[in-house]
Amino acid sequence: MMFWRKKKSKEPETMSEVAMEPAAPEAKISERPIAPSQPVIIEDAAVEEIVPVDEPVTVVASSEIDVAVAQFEGKVIEAISTVFDPEIPVNIYELGLIYNIDINGMNDVNIDMTLTSPACPVAGTLPGDVERVVQGVEGVGGVHVELVWDPAWSPDRMSEAAKLELGFM
Repeated sequence: MMFWRKKKSKEPETMSEVAMEPAAPEAKISERPIAPSQPVIIEDAAVEEIVPVDEPVTVVASSEIDVAVAQFEGKVIEAISTVFDPEIPVNIYELGLIYNIDINGMNDVNIDMTLTSPACPVAGTLPGDVERVVQGVEGVGGVHVELVWDPAWSPDRMSEAAKLELGFM
């Protein structure tokens, strides 16, 4: 299999040529040294002309990255699903208390969650429990759990399984 590298374009000879040339989009390339077996990801690279590359390059399809992110998010959700509100026999994920899970490229996890009521007796401990179980997921960087009240929680946020378990259906 052959891989190709962008050929460098001719340098402008005068300042007027520099001013007239449109700006080319820059490729985002890691500055760390890359071993031949490591994947190389180049985003938004404009290819003007192709030339053969002497070294082997591993290309990672974005769908493979998407699958890895989804699998990692699944592990985070699985961990969150082990946390229960002590007054309700359903985990907090199925109750709809988790509003957002954001995972960045360093596997830092930011979670927005709420409680069934601002007067909930576990308001001081439940976010810490979520942080603790997510921190236990293999590969997680940092974890930050934010308690939010907008929008207010309602039973409509529960999964169908939770509604069935609690007799809402």
